[in-house]
Amino acid sequence: MSVTLSEFGLIAKHFAPLARDPAALSLSDDACVLKPEAGRELIITTDALVEGVHFFANDPPDLIASKALRVNLSDLAAKGAEPRGYLMALALPPKIDDAWLTCFARGLSADQTLFALSLLGGDTTATPGPLTIAITALGTTPVGTMIRRRGARPGDGIYVSGTIGDAGAGLQILQGGLAAQEGADFLTGRYRQPTPRLALGKALRGVATASLDVSDGLIADLGHIGDVSAVRLVVEANRIPRSVALQRFWPGQEGLVRAVTAGDDYEIAFTSASDESVAAAAALANVSVTNIGHVEIGSGVVLHDSAGQTIPIVRPGFVHF
Repeated sequence: MSVTLSEFGLIAKHFAPLARDPAALSLSDDACVLKPEAGRELIITTDALVEGVHFFANDPPDLIASKALRVNLSDLAAKGAEPRGYLMALALPPKIDDAWLTCFARGLSADQTLFALSLLGGDTTATPGPLTIAITALGTTPVGTMIRRRGARPGDGIYVSGTIGDAGAGLQILQGGLAAQEGADFLTGRYRQPTPRLALGKALRGVATASLDVSDGLIADLGHIGDVSAVRLVVEANRIPRSVALQRFWPGQEGLVRAVTAGDDYEIAFTSASDESVAAAAALANVSVTNIGHVEIGSGVVLHDSAGQTIPIVRPGFVHF
């Protein structure tokens, strides 16, 4: 198996149909041309996914495409940005054939329709190594409204959208071949195809004081907010939102620790001074949001049990290097 088309033939067949925005110039040039609307700023983020690290070699190509795009949209969501388009660079190993690319492009097309954005450009190249997908997503916000990691203040509440730990359990199921486990499809689906909380991110402009998406683990990622905001985040273990499927698969305190240190959730974790405003934003976005703790003077992130005792965390999240 291998790609039989030339580079430009591959682009014309599989990816030019995805370049629906006039700014992409039908992928006929070396660049795209973007002009942000008056009064808006361009927000740019990038993530690379590598076979064997971020997805499995036998994952369906359309779901690989979807995950690659959605993890970038999740970053835009946490910044309060609305998607504008994306660039994509592919490093394709010899095993990738035309049928694989057709399915991959189908996954991108479906998500482009769902999230109202377009492919704007990119690059394709061959590699003897693993399949690698690098996407750069572009979004916009009204000037001065992007939600940064820096900004959490003592007295703020700590919040998280959705449920935590599902994707980590899904990864374990896929690694261990435990597909017969009750709730397995839900958990593996959360790993393979995350949901970027774009509507919530938009609703949190002017409400969240600091925000990011949970990619490396809730405790680890909250630590980034603590570091750049120079504050201490206290998380209450009994408030962590966990799905029924996850509580069945990872029960008890040990399971909870696994949940808050697992990666790939792609939920929004944020701080805010107003519980009422957060509730209104969650209702507007139709997304569940849970208050899981508070911000205080100090540094670091701690997880407390119901008695106020610190639960030890040996490894707060995924470590890239």
